[in-house]
Amino acid sequence: MTDSAKLAAAPLVAFVPIADRDQALAFYRDQLGLTLVMDQSPFALVLEANGVTIRATFAKFTPQPFTVLGWRVDTIEAKVAELAAAGVVFTRYPWAGDHPHGIWDAPGGARIAWFNDPFGNVLSLQQDS
Repeated sequence: MTDSAKLAAAPLVAFVPIADRDQALAFYRDQLGLTLVMDQSPFALVLEANGVTIRATFAKFTPQPFTVLGWRVDTIEAKVAELAAAGVVFTRYPWAGDHPHGIWDAPGGARIAWFNDPFGNVLSLQQDS
């Protein structure tokens, strides 16, 4: 494979399925603070997060039990508090300990918190050690 065929330097586009335009805007733009770049209804909403394009694509789908989008943050406690104040509800997994917002201290030192979008997609925040 030649260097020109590799994708490491190419801009990434992430995809997340959504079922409703207004709910997606209220959550991704208003609660999470992502920038709406383009409304391509009924196909997708194009959002931006720190230079990464996210296409929120209208689809009939079954939410998966794993994380589909995640963000690395510097201080997870502060970001969880900020998002909780904006109405984001964090998931408390029984195996993750007893932190009030469900922040899990992973064995490798990372700290992770999970939450769902209005469509059941699992999203996360991660603070590296």
